[in-house]
Amino acid sequence: MHGPSWVEVKRLLGVMGRRPKLLCGAIALSCALIVALRFTCSRAKDVVMPAKPPAHFFSTNSPVVDLFLGQLDYAEYIRQDSEITMFFLYAPWCGQSIAARTEIEKVANNLADQVLFVAVNCWWNQGKCRKQKNLFYFPVINLYHKSFGPIEYKGPLTAAYIEKFVRRVMSPLLYVPSRKRLKEFLSNYEPGVLGFFEFNASPQPPGYMIFFNSALYSLQNDYVGTVRFGVITDRKVAKEISLNIPGSIYLHRNLNSSLVYPDKEMNFTAANICKWALDNREHLFQWLRPHGGKSLLLNNELKKGPALFMFIPYSPLAEEHPLLNEITGVALKYNSCTKNLSIDDNLHEQRNMEALFKESTSHKSVYITETYESFTCCNTVVLPQWHLISRIHNICELCINQTIGINPSKVHMPQCNFLDLEAALNSFYLKEQSFMGFFSNVRECSNFPSFYSPYSYYSVCCQTLNKGLITSKTHPETITFIPSSNGKIFQQDRHHLVPHIEENTLQSPSLHISSNDITGLKCRTNKTLNLYLLDSNLSWVYAERLGASESTYGKEFAAIVDLKEEAHYILHQWQPLIKPNLEAFIQNFSKVYSPLQRHLVGDFPLHVSKQQLITEVTSSTFYPIVLERKKDVLLLYYTSWCGFCMALNHIFIRLSQLLATDSLTVARVNIAQNDLPWQFMVESVPTIFFSSEKRKDQSVKYPQDLQINLPNLLKFIIKHATLPSVISDPPASCPKYYLQYKEDHVSYLEREIQRLRAEIEVLHKAQDNLLGYISNARKNAQNLKVQKQELEHHSKALEVHKEQLQILYEQKEREMGTMADKLKELAAASESLLAENAVLKFLMVSLEGKIKLKAETEGITNLDELEPSLDNTDVSEERLYTNMSPVEQTKENKTD
Repeated sequence: MHGPSWVEVKRLLGVMGRRPKLLCGAIALSCALIVALRFTCSRAKDVVMPAKPPAHFFSTNSPVVDLFLGQLDYAEYIRQDSEITMFFLYAPWCGQSIAARTEIEKVANNLADQVLFVAVNCWWNQGKCRKQKNLFYFPVINLYHKSFGPIEYKGPLTAAYIEKFVRRVMSPLLYVPSRKRLKEFLSNYEPGVLGFFEFNASPQPPGYMIFFNSALYSLQNDYVGTVRFGVITDRKVAKEISLNIPGSIYLHRNLNSSLVYPDKEMNFTAANICKWALDNREHLFQWLRPHGGKSLLLNNELKKGPALFMFIPYSPLAEEHPLLNEITGVALKYNSCTKNLSIDDNLHEQRNMEALFKESTSHKSVYITETYESFTCCNTVVLPQWHLISRIHNICELCINQTIGINPSKVHMPQCNFLDLEAALNSFYLKEQSFMGFFSNVRECSNFPSFYSPYSYYSVCCQTLNKGLITSKTHPETITFIPSSNGKIFQQDRHHLVPHIEENTLQSPSLHISSNDITGLKCRTNKTLNLYLLDSNLSWVYAERLGASESTYGKEFAAIVDLKEEAHYILHQWQPLIKPNLEAFIQNFSKVYSPLQRHLVGDFPLHVSKQQLITEVTSSTFYPIVLERKKDVLLLYYTSWCGFCMALNHIFIRLSQLLATDSLTVARVNIAQNDLPWQFMVESVPTIFFSSEKRKDQSVKYPQDLQINLPNLLKFIIKHATLPSVISDPPASCPKYYLQYKEDHVSYLEREIQRLRAEIEVLHKAQDNLLGYISNARKNAQNLKVQKQELEHHSKALEVHKEQLQILYEQKEREMGTMADKLKELAAASESLLAENAVLKFLMVSLEGKIKLKAETEGITNLDELEPSLDNTDVSEERLYTNMSPVEQTKENKTD
């Protein structure tokens, strides 16, 4: 094929060389085609329908300035004249923007005289907002305090929350003029930062604007606003929190020591103050505000450990929150781990260790007070029982002692380091035998060094307790401190090892742990709870999913979710969400063997009619229907998203019709909507369980490798069902109509069995016919395969013949081209001959004229002499005409 194609190209080049006009025409045609395609394809961009011009998003009577053309430059211009400005960047088609429009108008109606509200359309493609900002979501709310900003608000899009945030931006600092206001400021659940500035000497004291900007920075970093900033101008009020130097900043903390900003170590800037406050603040609990969309907020918090979710109706603009104050008190007691090492139950109510030992007048007690004031981390350890039947324990309090030993550096702000506490516990357990053998009704203490660091010393105070001592009151005066070395005062002759009491159930509480007090419980149990608050007005759908009913009074609800154990517990809804109930709820969960029952979330029980063939089981009806009912139960596990489960409905309906007896219940449960006890959960759907009447504890699972159809289900039920005894006679008390009913029922079952057998025979015949059809289909498929192969061979032969014809066609085409060239040459030759013939005719005519003229002048004699020559001329002319006539005829034929 290579040879003919090359010849074709050479011939084409030759033709183009002989005919340059044809070459130019082909090039012009190609260029015109390319230009047409270019313009046709480029018009696809112009086919798009232009967007409609934007319209007003807010009404003309609204206090919000609506820049619906996206004039961001004008918004920046009018912002310069206002102290507080809110930018509402929206898209007209966005549903959240449309929903937030009403809320923004409510806030604007309340604060229009103090705040400038500007709405900018950031979707109009010709507006500057769209060109200058690349927004990934709508709406975006930005606030500006003069030149400071933007402060983006990411909270709930409700009027109350937005207004509270705007008011915080308007007044980032709270004025604390008196001790009463100081007490109110410090008693709030939110962390507080106080700055002391005197305005007597200057209307703007040094550092005040930096402190003011730090409050705005905190709102910029934390839109919830969990850190409150206040300013004190009275020196007497400042002395209440030990602020004596103007410009000092104080961070109040309830659980740990309060801090003063280290201006000598850190630069006094707004960003540093904000970072210092956010890094050192305390979290009694955390507010969660899920936006309702796809998010990992709850999942990330649940991965941290068991969580207590408290749903309360929260009003952001309310001045007082009594319910929130009660929850704050519970959280404060639960997290108060340090300085609560009293032995007496009543001493847990006091937050300071100094108040514990002020009652003692002895010098020894004062020494103990000073010693324990230096302890920053302590933990209570309950040693094992002396004997398996004994109720006697040794209770020890292990503390990290920084008052003795080598101190490589001075500790300015002692804090509880849990890594150090863990090392202390490891060292204590290595010396456990030293503290198990002694017996003392009074408290005895000892110091010993760490095995891991030469700079760490630990103090241990132990006391022997029995059942009688648990209920008795031990006063601080009975405590003795005996400084000894490495616990040598205790016996060291115990060689047997017993498991730690933390691994077993504590039969009696420790001496200082009250049964109705949760003070420091977070550090006394391995089941630590993380506390979270949710606004029930926004997130009640999560409470309903956890088990709250729609009719819950006041929308108050509490639930503990343990993701690791895959269980959750709820506070009974008839119990109000108050301090005693919350404390009891937390205590019950924190016990080693918790008395709380796992809550099973399920659908509400449906009304069951007598004509219903399949019983719908829920979480609340699982036990009475499946386990407690004296019947055989066939249970189907399904979900609404399982398509194969839906395909089995007709099989179970038919099965229920065939086995419509009082001894069998056909039921199903939607496990996607109903939680079941772990022993009854399944890993896949559909799954079928059969629970026998007399063997409820030996439920049988339908084999997974067996197809689910009506015959297999009947065999499975008959194999495991509780069959009635037919050998024994019925009792004498059995009524006659029941016997007749039994006979009728037996006859009915026999007829059904016969009918089923007939159906089985029909199915067998249909199976045989189907096998015959399958064999015929296989034969036909084989024949079709052979025919296909023959057709393929024939097709290949046709392809070869086609190639041969193509070669012959090309050869004939070349011959025709050669003949056409020859004919063109002949036509050119004939044209030249015709021209010569015309010239000759003209010469002949001129010669004849000359001859006639000469004949007339010379006479008749000369005329006779010329006749032979004329004859010769005529003969030659005839010969010439004879030779030219075939050529002219050929030309005429070709023209025709």
